[in-house]
Amino acid sequence: MPQTPPAIFDTSVRRAKRRRAASRFADHDFLHRRAAEDVVDRLETILRPFDEAVAAGPGAGLLRDVMTDKAEVGRLVTIDEIPGADLEADFARLPIEDDRLDLAVSFMTLQAENDPLVVLKEMRRVLKPDGLLIAVLPGERTLFELRQALRTAETEVLGRVAPRIAPMMAVKDGGALMQAAGLALPVSDVARVTVEYSAPGKLFADLRGTGETNALLQTPKGALRRDVLAATIAAYRATHGTPDGGIRATVDLVTLTGWKPHPAQPKPLKPGSATTSMADAIRKAGQN
Repeated sequence: MPQTPPAIFDTSVRRAKRRRAASRFADHDFLHRRAAEDVVDRLETILRPFDEAVAAGPGAGLLRDVMTDKAEVGRLVTIDEIPGADLEADFARLPIEDDRLDLAVSFMTLQAENDPLVVLKEMRRVLKPDGLLIAVLPGERTLFELRQALRTAETEVLGRVAPRIAPMMAVKDGGALMQAAGLALPVSDVARVTVEYSAPGKLFADLRGTGETNALLQTPKGALRRDVLAATIAAYRATHGTPDGGIRATVDLVTLTGWKPHPAQPKPLKPGSATTSMADAIRKAGQN
Protein backbone atom coordinates (compact mmCIF):
# COMPACT_ATOMS: atom_id res chain seq x y z
CA MET A 1 0.00 0.00 0.00
CA PRO A 2 1.20 3.59 -0.64
CA GLN A 3 2.73 5.46 2.28
CA THR A 4 0.56 8.52 1.60
CA PRO A 5 -3.01 8.59 0.30
CA PRO A 6 -3.72 10.02 -3.16
CA ALA A 7 -4.51 13.74 -3.25
CA ILE A 8 -8.25 14.50 -3.37
CA PHE A 9 -8.32 18.26 -2.78
CA ASP A 10 -6.76 21.17 -4.62
CA THR A 11 -5.41 22.99 -1.56
CA SER A 12 -4.65 26.21 -3.45
CA VAL A 13 -8.25 26.40 -4.72
CA ARG A 14 -9.62 25.75 -1.25
CA ARG A 15 -7.47 28.46 0.31
CA ALA A 16 -8.47 30.94 -2.40
CA LYS A 17 -12.15 30.23 -1.78
CA ARG A 18 -11.70 30.64 1.95
CA ARG A 19 -9.90 33.96 1.47
CA ARG A 20 -12.75 35.25 -0.70
CA ALA A 21 -15.28 34.14 1.91
CA ALA A 22 -13.42 35.47 4.96
CA SER A 23 -15.13 38.87 5.06
CA ARG A 24 -18.60 37.30 5.30
CA PHE A 25 -17.73 34.15 7.27
CA ALA A 26 -19.44 35.45 10.44
CA ASP A 27 -22.76 35.64 8.57
CA HIS A 28 -22.67 31.89 7.86
CA ASP A 29 -20.76 30.34 10.77
CA PHE A 30 -23.64 28.87 12.80
CA LEU A 31 -22.42 25.27 12.42
CA HIS A 32 -18.87 26.26 13.36
CA ARG A 33 -20.30 28.00 16.42
CA ARG A 34 -22.26 24.86 17.32
CA ALA A 35 -19.07 22.81 16.94
CA ALA A 36 -17.19 25.25 19.20
CA GLU A 37 -19.88 24.98 21.88
CA ASP A 38 -19.66 21.17 21.71
CA VAL A 39 -15.90 21.31 22.26
CA VAL A 40 -16.31 23.60 25.27
CA ASP A 41 -19.00 21.31 26.72
CA ARG A 42 -16.53 18.42 26.58
CA LEU A 43 -13.77 20.44 28.20
CA GLU A 44 -16.10 21.37 31.07
CA THR A 45 -16.50 17.66 31.94
CA ILE A 46 -12.73 17.09 32.22
CA LEU A 47 -11.60 17.99 35.72
CA ARG A 48 -8.19 19.43 34.92
CA PRO A 49 -6.80 22.76 33.66
CA PHE A 50 -5.34 23.33 30.20
CA ASP A 51 -2.88 26.17 30.65
CA GLU A 52 -1.51 26.25 27.09
CA ALA A 53 -3.82 25.45 24.17
CA VAL A 54 -4.04 25.81 20.42
CA ALA A 55 -7.04 25.63 18.09
CA ALA A 56 -6.33 25.18 14.37
CA GLY A 57 -8.86 25.52 11.58
CA PRO A 58 -11.55 27.71 10.00
CA GLY A 59 -13.38 29.70 12.65
CA ALA A 60 -11.18 28.44 15.48
CA GLY A 61 -11.53 31.86 17.09
CA LEU A 62 -15.12 30.93 17.92
CA LEU A 63 -13.72 28.68 20.64
CA ARG A 64 -12.38 31.78 22.36
CA ASP A 65 -15.77 33.48 21.98
CA VAL A 66 -17.72 30.67 23.67
CA MET A 67 -15.08 29.57 26.20
CA THR A 68 -16.19 29.35 29.83
CA ASP A 69 -14.31 29.54 33.11
CA LYS A 70 -15.46 25.99 33.86
CA ALA A 71 -13.50 24.68 30.85
CA GLU A 72 -10.28 25.86 32.59
CA VAL A 73 -8.45 26.81 29.40
CA GLY A 74 -5.73 29.38 29.95
CA ARG A 75 -3.90 30.84 26.94
CA LEU A 76 -5.55 29.83 23.64
CA VAL A 77 -3.73 30.50 20.36
CA THR A 78 -5.58 30.16 17.05
CA ILE A 79 -3.96 28.97 13.82
CA ASP A 80 -5.27 29.08 10.26
CA GLU A 81 -3.89 28.72 6.74
CA ILE A 82 -5.32 32.12 5.75
CA PRO A 83 -4.97 35.52 7.48
CA GLY A 84 -7.16 36.28 10.49
CA ALA A 85 -5.92 33.91 13.20
CA ASP A 86 -3.20 34.54 15.78
CA LEU A 87 -0.78 32.55 13.62
CA GLU A 88 -0.90 31.83 9.90
CA ALA A 89 0.59 28.39 9.23
CA ASP A 90 0.11 25.06 7.49
CA PHE A 91 -1.83 22.67 9.73
CA ALA A 92 0.74 19.95 8.95
CA ARG A 93 3.67 22.20 10.01
CA LEU A 94 2.79 23.95 13.24
CA PRO A 95 5.28 26.61 14.37
CA ILE A 96 5.34 25.22 17.91
CA GLU A 97 8.06 23.25 19.69
CA ASP A 98 7.62 19.63 20.81
CA ASP A 99 5.80 18.77 24.05
CA ARG A 100 4.59 22.33 24.65
CA LEU A 101 0.78 22.27 24.92
CA ASP A 102 -1.82 20.87 27.27
CA LEU A 103 -4.60 20.95 24.65
CA ALA A 104 -4.76 20.93 20.84
CA VAL A 105 -8.00 21.25 18.89
CA SER A 106 -8.33 20.50 15.18
CA PHE A 107 -11.37 22.58 14.30
CA MET A 108 -13.51 21.87 11.21
CA THR A 109 -10.60 21.17 8.89
CA LEU A 110 -9.71 17.44 8.82
CA GLN A 111 -12.52 16.80 6.31
CA ALA A 112 -10.57 18.78 3.69
CA GLU A 113 -7.08 17.41 4.33
CA ASN A 114 -5.44 15.17 1.76
CA ASP A 115 -3.64 13.36 4.59
CA PRO A 116 -5.44 13.92 7.91
CA LEU A 117 -3.12 11.46 9.65
CA VAL A 118 -0.17 13.82 9.11
CA VAL A 119 -2.15 16.66 10.72
CA LEU A 120 -3.08 14.56 13.74
CA LYS A 121 0.52 13.40 14.20
CA GLU A 122 1.67 17.02 14.05
CA MET A 123 -0.81 18.00 16.76
CA ARG A 124 0.30 15.03 18.85
CA ARG A 125 3.91 16.23 18.48
CA VAL A 126 3.21 19.63 20.07
CA LEU A 127 1.29 18.15 23.02
CA LYS A 128 2.85 17.42 26.37
CA PRO A 129 2.63 13.80 27.52
CA ASP A 130 -0.94 13.31 28.79
CA GLY A 131 -2.05 16.32 26.72
CA LEU A 132 -5.49 16.20 25.10
CA LEU A 133 -6.24 16.29 21.38
CA ILE A 134 -9.79 17.04 20.17
CA ALA A 135 -10.76 17.00 16.51
CA VAL A 136 -14.19 18.09 15.32
CA LEU A 137 -15.24 17.82 11.68
CA PRO A 138 -18.26 17.19 9.41
CA GLY A 139 -18.81 13.44 9.10
CA GLU A 140 -20.09 10.77 6.76
CA ARG A 141 -23.77 11.72 6.38
CA THR A 142 -23.15 15.45 5.99
CA LEU A 143 -25.14 16.86 3.03
CA PHE A 144 -26.22 13.42 1.87
CA GLU A 145 -29.46 15.00 0.62
CA LEU A 146 -27.55 17.32 -1.72
CA ARG A 147 -25.39 14.43 -2.89
CA GLN A 148 -28.47 12.40 -3.80
CA ALA A 149 -30.14 15.31 -5.57
CA LEU A 150 -27.02 16.11 -7.63
CA ARG A 151 -26.60 12.47 -8.59
CA THR A 152 -30.23 12.23 -9.68
CA ALA A 153 -30.10 15.49 -11.66
CA GLU A 154 -26.84 14.76 -13.49
CA THR A 155 -27.99 11.25 -14.38
CA GLU A 156 -31.25 12.57 -15.83
CA VAL A 157 -29.82 15.58 -17.67
CA LEU A 158 -26.29 14.51 -18.62
CA GLY A 159 -26.37 10.73 -18.37
CA ARG A 160 -23.32 10.75 -16.10
CA VAL A 161 -22.29 11.76 -12.58
CA ALA A 162 -19.31 13.99 -11.76
CA PRO A 163 -17.54 14.33 -8.38
CA ARG A 164 -18.76 17.57 -6.85
CA ILE A 165 -19.02 16.95 -3.08
CA ALA A 166 -16.08 15.64 -1.10
CA PRO A 167 -16.21 12.26 0.64
CA MET A 168 -16.67 12.52 4.40
CA MET A 169 -15.11 10.54 7.23
CA ALA A 170 -17.09 7.82 9.01
CA VAL A 171 -17.01 8.02 12.80
CA LYS A 172 -15.42 4.54 13.13
CA ASP A 173 -12.66 5.56 10.71
CA GLY A 174 -11.97 8.61 12.85
CA GLY A 175 -11.30 6.43 15.87
CA ALA A 176 -8.92 4.25 13.85
CA LEU A 177 -7.16 7.39 12.60
CA MET A 178 -6.57 8.59 16.17
CA GLN A 179 -5.02 5.23 17.05
CA ALA A 180 -2.82 5.36 13.94
CA ALA A 181 -1.65 8.83 15.02
CA GLY A 182 -0.43 7.35 18.31
CA LEU A 183 -3.13 8.78 20.59
CA ALA A 184 -4.09 6.86 23.72
CA LEU A 185 -7.64 6.22 24.95
CA PRO A 186 -9.27 7.31 21.64
CA VAL A 187 -13.00 8.03 21.60
CA SER A 188 -15.13 8.97 18.60
CA ASP A 189 -18.77 9.99 18.48
CA VAL A 190 -21.19 11.93 16.29
CA ALA A 191 -23.94 14.49 16.81
CA ARG A 192 -26.45 14.71 13.97
CA VAL A 193 -27.79 18.19 13.21
CA THR A 194 -30.75 18.81 10.89
CA VAL A 195 -30.92 22.29 9.37
CA GLU A 196 -34.07 23.62 7.70
CA TYR A 197 -33.66 26.21 4.95
CA SER A 198 -36.50 28.28 3.56
CA ALA A 199 -34.94 27.95 0.09
CA PRO A 200 -32.12 25.87 -1.45
CA GLY A 201 -30.22 29.03 -2.34
CA LYS A 202 -29.63 29.70 1.36
CA LEU A 203 -27.80 26.38 1.73
CA PHE A 204 -25.61 27.27 -1.25
CA ALA A 205 -24.99 30.72 0.27
CA ASP A 206 -23.79 29.14 3.54
CA LEU A 207 -21.39 26.87 1.65
CA ARG A 208 -19.98 29.82 -0.32
CA GLY A 209 -19.90 32.04 2.78
CA THR A 210 -17.71 29.56 4.68
CA GLY A 211 -15.51 28.73 1.69
CA GLU A 212 -16.73 25.14 1.65
CA THR A 213 -17.70 24.81 -2.01
CA ASN A 214 -16.09 22.26 -4.32
CA ALA A 215 -12.28 22.09 -4.17
CA LEU A 216 -11.82 18.56 -5.52
CA LEU A 217 -8.96 17.94 -7.92
CA GLN A 218 -11.03 15.72 -10.21
CA THR A 219 -14.06 17.86 -10.96
CA PRO A 220 -15.57 19.43 -14.10
CA LYS A 221 -14.37 22.90 -14.97
CA GLY A 222 -16.80 25.79 -14.86
CA ALA A 223 -20.05 26.41 -13.02
CA LEU A 224 -22.84 23.88 -12.73
CA ARG A 225 -25.09 24.08 -15.77
CA ARG A 226 -28.37 25.90 -15.20
CA ASP A 227 -30.49 22.92 -16.31
CA VAL A 228 -28.57 20.62 -13.97
CA LEU A 229 -28.97 23.10 -11.10
CA ALA A 230 -32.72 23.37 -11.73
CA ALA A 231 -33.04 19.58 -11.82
CA THR A 232 -30.99 19.32 -8.60
CA ILE A 233 -33.28 21.74 -6.76
CA ALA A 234 -36.36 19.88 -8.02
CA ALA A 235 -34.97 16.52 -6.92
CA TYR A 236 -33.94 17.95 -3.54
CA ARG A 237 -37.41 19.35 -2.86
CA ALA A 238 -39.06 16.12 -3.99
CA THR A 239 -37.14 13.93 -1.54
CA HIS A 240 -36.10 16.21 1.32
CA GLY A 241 -38.36 19.22 1.03
CA THR A 242 -40.39 20.92 3.75
CA PRO A 243 -44.14 21.67 3.45
CA ASP A 244 -43.44 25.38 2.90
CA GLY A 245 -41.14 24.80 -0.08
CA GLY A 246 -37.85 24.74 1.81
CA ILE A 247 -35.37 21.90 2.25
CA ARG A 248 -33.70 19.94 5.04
CA ALA A 249 -29.96 19.38 5.25
CA THR A 250 -28.11 16.97 7.53
CA VAL A 251 -24.75 17.68 9.13
CA ASP A 252 -22.89 15.07 11.18
CA LEU A 253 -20.49 16.69 13.63
CA VAL A 254 -17.90 14.03 14.42
CA THR A 255 -15.76 14.58 17.51
CA LEU A 256 -12.55 12.61 18.09
CA THR A 257 -10.65 12.72 21.37
CA GLY A 258 -7.38 11.15 22.41
CA TRP A 259 -4.46 11.71 24.77
CA LYS A 260 -0.74 11.83 24.14
CA PRO A 261 0.59 8.70 25.86
CA HIS A 262 1.88 8.96 29.41
CA PRO A 263 2.93 6.15 31.81
CA ALA A 264 0.35 7.20 34.40
CA GLN A 265 -2.61 6.79 32.06
CA PRO A 266 -5.00 3.86 32.67
CA LYS A 267 -4.37 0.84 30.49
CA PRO A 268 -7.03 -1.48 29.06
CA LEU A 269 -7.10 -4.96 30.59
CA LYS A 270 -5.62 -7.78 28.55
CA PRO A 271 -8.16 -10.15 26.95
CA GLY A 272 -8.93 -13.05 29.28
CA SER A 273 -7.79 -11.26 32.43
CA ALA A 274 -11.30 -10.81 33.88
CA THR A 275 -11.95 -12.56 37.22
CA THR A 276 -15.77 -12.48 37.12
CA SER A 277 -17.89 -13.99 34.36
CA MET A 278 -20.79 -12.12 32.77
CA ALA A 279 -23.02 -15.15 33.33
CA ASP A 280 -22.40 -15.02 37.11
CA ALA A 281 -23.10 -11.28 37.18
CA ILE A 282 -26.43 -11.75 35.35
CA ARG A 283 -27.41 -14.62 37.65
CA LYS A 284 -26.70 -12.55 40.76
CA ALA A 285 -28.61 -9.59 39.39
CA GLY A 286 -31.63 -11.80 38.78
CA GLN A 287 -31.56 -13.01 42.38
CA ASN A 288 -31.68 -9.48 43.81
